[in-house]
Amino acid sequence: MTRSSRSRLARMAFLGLASTCLLSLHPHNHLAQAFYLPGVAPHEYAVGDPVPLMVNALTPGSDSELKSVIPFDYYDPQFAFCEPVEGEKAQAESLGSILFGDRIWTSLYQINMKTDVDCKQLCAISVPAEKAQFINARIRENYAINWLVDGLPAGHERPGREPNTVIYSIGFPLGEEDGMPSPRLNNHYEITIDYHHNTVKDTLRVVGIVVQPMSIATPDIGKVECGALEAEQSLPVYLDEKRATTVTYTYSVKWNEVATAWATRWDKYLLVGEPRIHWFSLVNSIIIVLFLTGMVAMILLRALHKDISRYNQLEAQEDIQEDFGWKLVHGDIFRTPSYPMLLSIIVGNGSQMFLMAAVTIVFAALGFLSPSNRGSLATVMIVFYMFFGIVAGFISACMYKMLGGEAWKSNVIGTAFLFPSANSSGAVPFGTMLGIVALWFLVSTPLSVIGSYLGFQRPKFENPVRANQIPRQIPEQVFYLRPIPSMLIGGILPFGAIFIELYFILNSIWFHKIYYVFGFLFLVFGILILTCAEVTILMCYFHLCAEDYHWWWRAFFTSGASAFYIFMYSVMYYFSTLQIRSFTSMVLYFGWTAIMSLMFFVLSGAIGFFSTFVFVRKIYGSIKID
Repeated sequence: MTRSSRSRLARMAFLGLASTCLLSLHPHNHLAQAFYLPGVAPHEYAVGDPVPLMVNALTPGSDSELKSVIPFDYYDPQFAFCEPVEGEKAQAESLGSILFGDRIWTSLYQINMKTDVDCKQLCAISVPAEKAQFINARIRENYAINWLVDGLPAGHERPGREPNTVIYSIGFPLGEEDGMPSPRLNNHYEITIDYHHNTVKDTLRVVGIVVQPMSIATPDIGKVECGALEAEQSLPVYLDEKRATTVTYTYSVKWNEVATAWATRWDKYLLVGEPRIHWFSLVNSIIIVLFLTGMVAMILLRALHKDISRYNQLEAQEDIQEDFGWKLVHGDIFRTPSYPMLLSIIVGNGSQMFLMAAVTIVFAALGFLSPSNRGSLATVMIVFYMFFGIVAGFISACMYKMLGGEAWKSNVIGTAFLFPSANSSGAVPFGTMLGIVALWFLVSTPLSVIGSYLGFQRPKFENPVRANQIPRQIPEQVFYLRPIPSMLIGGILPFGAIFIELYFILNSIWFHKIYYVFGFLFLVFGILILTCAEVTILMCYFHLCAEDYHWWWRAFFTSGASAFYIFMYSVMYYFSTLQIRSFTSMVLYFGWTAIMSLMFFVLSGAIGFFSTFVFVRKIYGSIKID
C-alpha cells in the first residue's frame, strides 16, 4: 500500500468524527447558496496567463458503484502517467488536507487563459504487461482521476434531479469496460474550462472545469477533430496484459465564458441529494423528540411531582411505609460504580469529543469552513479536539474525585492517552506524523494535565444522599429492564432520529462526495442531543422504579448503544450498496466503520450520562431523607 493510500485511509477516522456529529447532511439547494461563504480570495487572470493544472490521488468509486477503498498516488509508477520533465513538485497543503489523503503535485499539462488547445500530445509511453494488469484491474474497480484547476476539482457532468439541470461529479473515469476481454483506457481528455469576466477589474476568473475522457488509439495530433468525432472513428486503447502497449496521451482545452459568479462556482458541486428526503428526515426526528419530550414531561410534572410531594409530607401520614419505587433506593443511588476510573476517563473523553463536534458544527453552519479551503473541516476538528483536552482532564478528575478515587496519576495518564491512542493507527507522512505527535504532546497532553490538576483542586462534589454501608438487594427484573435489552431499547431511538440521514453520510464518506452546507446539521445535532438525553432519563426512571440503582454505567451505555445500530446499518449498507470484493478493502471498511461507531458511542454516551446525572441529583435532592 502506498504512502498516499495509507494517508487517504487516515481520512476515514477524521470523517468518522464528522459522521458521529452528522456532518454530512445535504440541505435544500437554496440553502446551499444562502450559507456558502468563500474561504479564499479569487485568483485574477489576464488573457494568456498560465493556469496550473494540479493532479491529486486516484480514488475508487463512481456515481453508483464502489469496489475498493484504497487510493493511489497519481505518480505511482504502476500507472505510467506522463511526468513533468523537471520532475513533479508537491504542493503545500494544510494539515487537514494531508490527513484527508490529498497528495497534490504539479503536472505536464500546459493551459493558458482563453487559449484553446487542439489535441496536444502530452507524451507517449510504453506500458509493460505487468503494469497493464494493474491498470486494467483499477479500471474494473471504477477508479477515478482527480485534477485541480484554480482550487476547483475537475469533474464530469451528469444530469441533476431537477429537469434540465446539470451537476458535477468530482473526478472522471480512468477507463471503462465495454464488453471486451480488457477494459479500454482513457488516454485523451477534452477539458472545458468555464471562466467569468470580472468587469470591475477587467480580469478573468475560473469558475468551472469539466473533463470528458476518451479512448483513442491513434489520435490525430493538432486536429480539432481529435475529440468526439475522432473517438467514434478510431479504435479504443486496450492494454495488452501479455506484451507491452504504447499509449499516447493527448488533451484538448476549450474555454467557455459563463455568467456564473466566482462566489457561486461551487454550487454545481453542492447540488446533491434529494431535498424532500432530508425534510422528511428532519420531520421524522422532530416527531421522535416530541414523543420523548411528552413522556419526560409527563414523568417530571405528574409522577415525580406527585411522588416528591407525598414523600415530603410523610410526617402528616400515619402509615410511613408508603415508600416504594425509586424512593427505596435512595441509600444506594450514589454508591460507587464498578471501574470508576475507566468510567471517569471515557466520560471525560466523551465530553471532549462532544464539545469538538458542537463547536465545529457552529463554525460550519456560519460558513467558515469553505470547500475552497481543502481540509479545513479536518483541521478545525483536530485543533478543537486538541484544545478541549483541558475539558476532558477537568471532567475526568472531578468525576474520579467524586467517586472516591485516589490513584490520580493513573487517571491523568489514562485521560490523556487512552482514547487518543486508539485513533492513531492511520499512517501519514513522517513530517505530518511529527506534527500530529507534537500537537498531541505539546498541546493536548499538557492541557489535559492542567485540566486534571484544576479538577483535583476543586472541592469534591457532595451527593444529596449518603450511601448506606450495606448494598440493597435488587429484585428480579423483568426482561426488558435487564441490562442488555434495556440498552438496546434505549439506543434505537437516537438511531431512529438520524438513520435516514445516515445513508447520505456514508455516501459522502465512501464515495468522496463533497458536502458543505450544514443548514440541517445544527438542527439534527440538537435533535440528537435531546433524544439521547430524554431516552436515557426515561430508562433510568424505569430502572429506579424497579429498584435497580445501577445507573452509572447504564446511563452511558443506553444512549451509546445507538452506535451499535449505526454499525449494523453500515453492515447492511456494505452488502446492499457497495460492490467491494477484495479482502483488504473489506477489512479496511469494517475497521474504519468500527472506529467511527466507537467515536459515536463515546460522544452519545457522554450526553446520556450527564443528562441522567443531573436528573438523579435533582430528584433525590428534592426529597427529605430521615
